[in-house]
Amino acid sequence: MSITVVNSGGANISSVLHALHRLGAEPRFTADPELISRADRVILPGVGAAGRAMDVLRSHGLTEVIRNLRQPVLGICLGMQLLFDSSQEDDTQLLGLIPARLERLPDADGLRVPHMGWNAISNQRSHPLTDPLDSQWFYFVHSYAAPVGDWTLSTSTHGNAFSAIVQKDNFVGAQFHPERSAKAGAELLRRFLETVSK
Repeated sequence: MSITVVNSGGANISSVLHALHRLGAEPRFTADPELISRADRVILPGVGAAGRAMDVLRSHGLTEVIRNLRQPVLGICLGMQLLFDSSQEDDTQLLGLIPARLERLPDADGLRVPHMGWNAISNQRSHPLTDPLDSQWFYFVHSYAAPVGDWTLSTSTHGNAFSAIVQKDNFVGAQFHPERSAKAGAELLRRFLETVSK
């Protein structure tokens, strides 16, 4: 199986690659449109600002490439957010694959923004990626979040409920960092590689 990790300018690339290596995978880190299009699995990572990430994808000629992928695609953290229509962050237009807008997490007493730390997820519907992961804990680092909708597989809560895992056609995404989430994160990555189909 060929696995590509998209060069989206994120800072968590090495940890994602190491997590995949620990599962016995041999991922290729690339911005080459042809390699990405031909891969059996594609992972879109990201840490940072939505506007800059979209600038990087555009500079590599990857926005339409990603939109047209038909194999399983996993977005991680900002990579998940890029699947949506737009973000309040930088008032940015995103890839437009999921019809919703990312909003900043609420400022309230006792709530830190960015949200950094471990949260449990709650499954909202059955899916091969998430079925064994209900109530498991994952590591989050984010200031913006996706609303809950038809695309939501699992939710978590930081003030309000938000989408923790999403799915639209062949695209899935995790708001948290599976590569930093111990056994539960490794299981999510394993299931993406082994059980998620087109």
